[in-house]
Amino acid sequence: MNKVEKLIQELCPDGVQYIRLDTLLKYEQPTKYIVKTVDYDDSNETPVLTAGQTFVLGYTSEKEGVYQASKESPVIIFDDFTTSNHWVDFPFKVKSSAMKILTIKNSVATLHKYVYYAMKCIKYEPKEHARQWIAIYSQFKIPVPPLPIQEEIVRILDLFTTLKAELKAELETRKKQYEFYLNKLLTPIEKDGKWLLNDKEVEWEEIKDCCLKTDNINWLDRTQSEYRYIDLASVDLENCKITETKIINSTNAPSRARQIVKANDIIFGTTRPTLKRYTLITHEYDQQICSTGFCVLRADRTVIEPKYLFFLLRTESFYNHISRFQEGASYPSISDTLVKKHLIPIPPLSEQERIVSILDKFDSLVNDISIGLPAEIEARRKQYEYYRKKLLTFDDIESD
Repeated sequence: MNKVEKLIQELCPDGVQYIRLDTLLKYEQPTKYIVKTVDYDDSNETPVLTAGQTFVLGYTSEKEGVYQASKESPVIIFDDFTTSNHWVDFPFKVKSSAMKILTIKNSVATLHKYVYYAMKCIKYEPKEHARQWIAIYSQFKIPVPPLPIQEEIVRILDLFTTLKAELKAELETRKKQYEFYLNKLLTPIEKDGKWLLNDKEVEWEEIKDCCLKTDNINWLDRTQSEYRYIDLASVDLENCKITETKIINSTNAPSRARQIVKANDIIFGTTRPTLKRYTLITHEYDQQICSTGFCVLRADRTVIEPKYLFFLLRTESFYNHISRFQEGASYPSISDTLVKKHLIPIPPLSEQERIVSILDKFDSLVNDISIGLPAEIEARRKQYEYYRKKLLTFDDIESD
């Protein structure tokens, strides 16, 4: 920071010029880079990108129509509806045409990466579902100081980005360890004609035989009541938690808002099921409503612990089951009936509790943002955002 402040005093003591983005950047429509099929596989070479939060949707084997971005020729991909954006310096294809590919204009003395960081400071949320770049977003102005200041700002922010990436890579390693031990703890072995889970004998049961009946809401009887509505977008895929819900009542309830959930229910998304969109309902959402896009599993606690069933949905065995029985190519789904037909191992309740205790601790280490690596990553994110704002705030002089 001291070096940046010194450079600002020396090179632009009276402030910096603010310049429109369309003066600095040119755009390209991504039509010729759209992937033809969604037959993704992690063993393929080319990533398929979206400018939204997900970023990498999967990897394709397609060789034609690949945008050849690189460290020397990077781009910014810009979601033309949400304004979300990402820095890309590797070859890629895209999922749809709902974005712009932004590159720096050769005629301007501005660092491309600096413009990217400056765009992150623009506070704007689209109010309508309409394309944003040409008419609105490209008209925003950003501060453009002399190149030495840009270079130092990029250097500092890159250090934060690199540190966060390294922490995320370590967290991914921990998550893989977690998945390994989860499967190890929850995969029985056959010995002398018996199935054993951690040396405890198990019975095999279909999920439906371990669960209680659930209920649908009758809106005609609930005309004065309001509920929190959990739809597919409510469940965060990263940490299996509910992030946001809508308030609904009998007059504005979507047609799919029918299932009543209770604390300790497990909901599993049956649309695009291999995404494994599932969560354990906490007391905060007791007696609320979820979409029929979820299969609701209410554990019979005389047979199975809810958290034990919750962890079983994360195993390779369950993933293979839903992969096998899902139907539909472009928008696959699986029925509640087929979800509940999956066979699961049922050890004594005391062993279920022991397994849950072990996995709960491991889960906290890789997912709880209040402790461990997730907490450090969150701290670095906040630090990065603080310094990005501080570094990119200048006094304004006559703008272009």
